[in-house]
Amino acid sequence: MSEEWRNWKHITKLDPDKKITPAVIDAIIATKTDAIMISGTLGITKEKVNKVLKLLKDYDIPKVLEPATPQGMVYSGYDWLFVPSVFNTNNHMWINGMHKLWAKYDKDKINWDIVVPEALIILNPKCSAAKVTKAKPLNKEDTVAAAMTAERYFKFPVVYVEYSGMYGDPEVVKAVSENLKSAKLIYGGGIRTQDQAAEMSQYATIVVGNTIYDEGLGTFVNTIRGTLIKELKTINQRLKELKEIKDRKIRERKEKKIEIKIKKIQKNSKKIKIPKKRFNIRFKKKA
Repeated sequence: MSEEWRNWKHITKLDPDKKITPAVIDAIIATKTDAIMISGTLGITKEKVNKVLKLLKDYDIPKVLEPATPQGMVYSGYDWLFVPSVFNTNNHMWINGMHKLWAKYDKDKINWDIVVPEALIILNPKCSAAKVTKAKPLNKEDTVAAAMTAERYFKFPVVYVEYSGMYGDPEVVKAVSENLKSAKLIYGGGIRTQDQAAEMSQYATIVVGNTIYDEGLGTFVNTIRGTLIKELKTINQRLKELKEIKDRKIRERKEKKIEIKIKKIQKNSKKIKIPKKRFNIRFKKKA
C-alpha cells in the first residue's frame, strides 16, 4: 500500500469531543488541506468518532484516525490508523501497554496494512495529553535523542512533535528534522497565523486543529497560505538551482567547443611545412 502520507504538508485535526457543522467541514475540504486527522484526548467515544467520520464519508480526502485509547477505536470510515506511543513518559501503558491490550482484544478486527506506528513526543506539560500520559518535559537535545531512538532503533516511520495548545520552539523542530533520516516528521501545536505555518512547514508536516474551533475559518485558511508560501519558496529555490545547472552546462559546452577548435588548429599547424632557406653570408675584406 502506497505511503501517501509521506507527501502531506498540511493536516487538519478534528476533535470528536468538539462540535463542528457540515458547512465548516465543507469549507475545510475546499481549502485543499492534504488530509483530515480525527484525534482527541478527553471525552473520546466510539459514537463521537463515528459522528465525525459520518460527516466526512462523502469527501474524497485521506482520513486518519489517531486513537487516544482502544476504547475509542472504530474500524471503518478512514484510510490510515496512526497509533501513538509516547516517547517521553515513564508510564509503560502509553508506550506499549495500551497497544498490547488492543492487539489482545481486537486482533481479529485490526487491518495491519493501514496501521502506522507514531512516535509521539509531547512538549507542552500543561496540555491534556501530557497530563494524561504523564509526559515529561524535554530540552532540545533530549527531544532529538528521543526522535532518533524512535526512528533508528525502534524503526518508527512517523515522529510527531506535539505542543498541543501552544506554539512550539522552531529550533527544536528544526533540530529534530536535521537528525531524522527516513521518518516522517509531523508538528502540531498552536499554529494560528500564516507566518507560524510557513515557519514550521520548513521542517515538518504541520497539523492544524484548535484554531478552527477557537478562531474560525479565516485563521485556518491563513495556515494553508503559510504552507503554500513555504512550497513557493522551495519551488523558487529549485528553479534557481536548475537555472544554475543549465547555465553551467551551457558554459561547459562553449568551453568544449573552444577546446575542440584549439586542438584542431594545433593539429593543422603541425601539417604546415615551413621551407628552409639557405643564407650565404659573405664578408667584405677589409681594405
